[in-house]
Amino acid sequence: MAYTLEDFCKDSRSSLEADNGPGGRDQMRQHLIKLLTNKEFVAEHCGDDATAGVHTLYQDPDYEFIVLAHINDEPHKSPPHDHGTSWAIYGQTKEYTDMSEYNRVDGGEADGDANLEHSRTYRMMPGDVGKFDVREIHAIDYPAGARFVRVTGRPLEQEPRLRFDVEKGEARYIENRSASG
Repeated sequence: MAYTLEDFCKDSRSSLEADNGPGGRDQMRQHLIKLLTNKEFVAEHCGDDATAGVHTLYQDPDYEFIVLAHINDEPHKSPPHDHGTSWAIYGQTKEYTDMSEYNRVDGGEADGDANLEHSRTYRMMPGDVGKFDVREIHAIDYPAGARFVRVTGRPLEQEPRLRFDVEKGEARYIENRSASG
């Protein structure tokens, strides 16, 4: 029997119940790898007939994590950003996403002057799953037609997060779903 969204959510709840920290999130990353092997799930939520936009597939009432399907008709490149006190796990389903990781080297943790150092860039292909933990700085770049499942620790609309402008050497707080908006 295929591993379903319901299985993923149940296993993720169990993982967070046992360890609501980095270890539990690492287990969730493994669960998402397993979910993306379910071709029916991928076709239903991220297939060619899926409507463009960001679609909520599940929101946990107790642990707050939210499972989203991102169906991207347009290319997009985000600035470096974090997810505040939340986190994100990305699972690529179509096309690719280039992930860039950064370290903040000025010693700061808030908005204002900020100096970032690029750490690495890698390409996520369908089936690849990556995790960005609390305050980990990253940027994403994908072409038109890219699709992925993203799990965040909570809805990001009201989560104070930092967006970085590398050229200006500054960080600013944002509170919306997209790091670009």
